[in-house]
Amino acid sequence: MRSIWNGAISFGLVSIPIKLMNATENHSISFRQIHTEDGGRIRYRKVCEVEEREVAASEIGKAYEDADGTMIPITDEDLASLPIPTARTIEIVAFVPADRIDPLQMDTAYYLSANGVPAAKPYTLLREALKRSHKVAIAKFALRGRERLGMLRVVDDVIAMHGLLWPDEIRASDSVAPDAGVTVRDKELDLADALMDTLGEVDLADLHDDYREAVEEMIAAKASGEEAPSAPSAAKSDGKVIDLMSALENSVRQARAARGEDSDSGSDSGSGEAEVKPLRKGAARKSSRAEPKPPSGKKPAKTAAAKKTTSGAGAKKAASKTASTSKKTASKKSAAETKKTTPRKRASA
Repeated sequence: MRSIWNGAISFGLVSIPIKLMNATENHSISFRQIHTEDGGRIRYRKVCEVEEREVAASEIGKAYEDADGTMIPITDEDLASLPIPTARTIEIVAFVPADRIDPLQMDTAYYLSANGVPAAKPYTLLREALKRSHKVAIAKFALRGRERLGMLRVVDDVIAMHGLLWPDEIRASDSVAPDAGVTVRDKELDLADALMDTLGEVDLADLHDDYREAVEEMIAAKASGEEAPSAPSAAKSDGKVIDLMSALENSVRQARAARGEDSDSGSDSGSGEAEVKPLRKGAARKSSRAEPKPPSGKKPAKTAAAKKTTSGAGAKKAASKTASTSKKTASKKSAAETKKTTPRKRASA
């Protein structure tokens, strides 16, 4: 990798010569401007307003425009002679836990490489100290005409530095939150949790830029004279959620289906769907035996009397059956005793 800046890390009285290299690269597809009638390139030329002629890059410098429009020339020598210690130094000012850094502040990432053999020992010392402390270093450095804030941390076996925005460069979020007071129910939170659990985690290495791949396929098709692939028609949406619960439930089902899971599994964990339960036997018997209410104007006493009469008749029938059964049993016993007694008398005669 090509270095974009050479300097040193100031770690107390220890100075570590380093090279600064970009840790990221841009894969975006760039386009040129053309004249739509004939396809000719559109180019911008740098023209001096005073002489009204095009000037070369070697003739172009920097200047600061004052409020009244006056141009104050600034040279590279002026910037290099500024009385700041971070002109060629990454000055470490503090060590803090990593969770103290707001991700909103994080900007461009760089790799710091030891510059030369003598720098290997102090470089390794700082790297191991950062690993053991589980902290990050906050530093100040000057790059591209301005002083910046940075965060040093260990990535694999390399010290990486993230450019940080200054705290006053972060806008307040007061005017971004919804104005009206919104209440979220526990059932909606349960569905949101279920959706998060269903989506699960992902390995960031498996994610890729679908838009860039589609643009590359379209360019390749047009270059070979083929028809460019057409995008599937997307469902129109006005951005309004009609039923939040229904949308969450459908999202959970779709996420489970995409992962090959049963869409009905886990429905008892706050899915909001009605559950059909079988009727209990006791309740069924009670409902079948329930008597209809008497019509208005009639007394329910007759019904009660009828019930008593019916129960009395049933009791009499049961008593008569018991009496007849006992009589039959008694007659059978007496007959058996008679039979036993008779042979004994004949034997004695």
